[in-house]
Amino acid sequence: MAVYQAPLREIRFVLYELFDGAELARLPGYEQATPELIDAVLEEAAKLCERELFPLNLSGDAEGCHFENGIVRTPKGFKEAYRIYADGGWTALSCHPEYGGQGMPHTVDIMVQEMICAANLSFGIYPLLSHGAYSALHRHGSEELKQLYLPKLADGSWSGTMCLTEPQCGTDLGLVRTRAAPAGDGTYHVTGTKMFISAGEQDLTENIVHLVLAKLPDAPAGTKGISLFLVPKFLPTGDGRPGASNGVTCGAIEHKMGIKASATCVMNFDDATGWLVGKPHGGMRAMFTMMNAARLGVGIQGLGVATTAYQSAAAYAKERRQGQSLAKRAAASSGADPIIVHPDVRRMLLEIRAINEPARALACWVALMSDRAERHPEPAEREAADDLVALLTPVVKAALTDHAVEAANNAVQVLGGHGYIHEWGVEQLARDARITQIYEGTNGIQALDLVGRKLGQDVGRLLRRFFHPVSEWLAAHANDGALAAYAAPTAKAFGRLQQATLTIAQRGMTRPEEAGAAASDYLKLFSLVALAFVWCRMAEVAHARLPQAGAETEFYQAKLAVAAFFMARVLPRHSSHFQSVMAGGETLIQLPDAAF
Repeated sequence: MAVYQAPLREIRFVLYELFDGAELARLPGYEQATPELIDAVLEEAAKLCERELFPLNLSGDAEGCHFENGIVRTPKGFKEAYRIYADGGWTALSCHPEYGGQGMPHTVDIMVQEMICAANLSFGIYPLLSHGAYSALHRHGSEELKQLYLPKLADGSWSGTMCLTEPQCGTDLGLVRTRAAPAGDGTYHVTGTKMFISAGEQDLTENIVHLVLAKLPDAPAGTKGISLFLVPKFLPTGDGRPGASNGVTCGAIEHKMGIKASATCVMNFDDATGWLVGKPHGGMRAMFTMMNAARLGVGIQGLGVATTAYQSAAAYAKERRQGQSLAKRAAASSGADPIIVHPDVRRMLLEIRAINEPARALACWVALMSDRAERHPEPAEREAADDLVALLTPVVKAALTDHAVEAANNAVQVLGGHGYIHEWGVEQLARDARITQIYEGTNGIQALDLVGRKLGQDVGRLLRRFFHPVSEWLAAHANDGALAAYAAPTAKAFGRLQQATLTIAQRGMTRPEEAGAAASDYLKLFSLVALAFVWCRMAEVAHARLPQAGAETEFYQAKLAVAAFFMARVLPRHSSHFQSVMAGGETLIQLPDAAF
């Protein structure tokens, strides 16, 4: 059966040994976020996820959401779990105190999100969407809208959605047809259809706040003509309670491959009353506030699924007996050995774990930088941190979700026939993981974002925020015997990343399609280097701690063993991605469209 235990020791290693998590309490406004308080929060989150959310994962998948006469009902137990979640203050964790929030750093929220999504991804989608709506409204909404809606989103009594996609447009939002006509009283009449709307209708909250992309009558063509509107399911009364129904209805829910306990809805807006968020035709800017946070959140979803996949497969491999060790380690009378002794099973487990651990470190690094970008008192520090977040967000989203699919498939393979059976809970991970590569911008779009926007931005300033610390660490440890086994292969991969970056820049100047042809392989090459770099730093910490590790000797030894596996068996994948980038795009282009 699938198992999950919150990896608190791993989280603490990343936050306090690899990084300086105590820095959070030194940022203005986060003074209360001491290591002692953060640890207490993480401990309580672990209990919630293990005791309340994980037991609903399999049953929620089997039952799914119910749709009848425009009403969506979540699976049995979800309403009760959500009430426990909201009453415990988890919806308010990183919301601002002036709106009833707890004011905790984004880093803490990201760590809690990992545990929630590992325990029950479908459940985790509901608060994730609300948090995205909260962030967009907090940054771009009028004071009147913030005072009315943010406290409700913070306490979890109301939820939020992102209504972007339409039947004829997904990535290309310039094709949006939803319209918003001024009503003459400061409100707008919003009309149109949106699809693939996560949590668009559900029975967990008393009201749903939709953030809707639409076009005003005088909107210019394309994305420059998009505006953002707040459209509640129920119009608030004068005292802030849900009042009359607005012109918002759910037309259907999707029957999906995975995340079946998360309602994915077709939403119809029929002359619905809405309020402008931000400036007219400024919807894309506001939308990216939601989208960037959501992309990091989806990467965390991938990490959560991969964590549960590893734990479930490792637990099974230690118990399941099949065959004997090739090394004949078992006594002849003992019969079959646990399959953990077989090299190919160990390979699959290590392939999951060797990316899980640096993936968590990479996500934590980005989260810490997002807190620094928002709160650091020095403008230069805020800019540097914001640059790194912008650069690494597409990497985190794509790398961690690609890994989730591979990890879940490996877990199914470890369990064999049991992995393919629903009641064992692992095939659900494979189905749930697949959407993470698609929504909030497909991973191909993440690659185009990295290559087309981030690499050349401000003459490569964003890129230098990553390249410089990698170069400095490798130069400082080039002759360090203890770390040579990690530094040398990382330096080789990093050199190829630099060469690929220059090649793409040069080719793209004369043939823009070359950058598009190279984008996906370039992102994967970049991801491997990023994971290798954080492994180098984790190995450095483990080497330093090991002589005085005492009871934790095994923990640090395991770090070094898994790091060595990554360098020897995972990082070499960079060669094929490098070769694909250097091969150019001609073989992608030369086949005529009609020949496909």
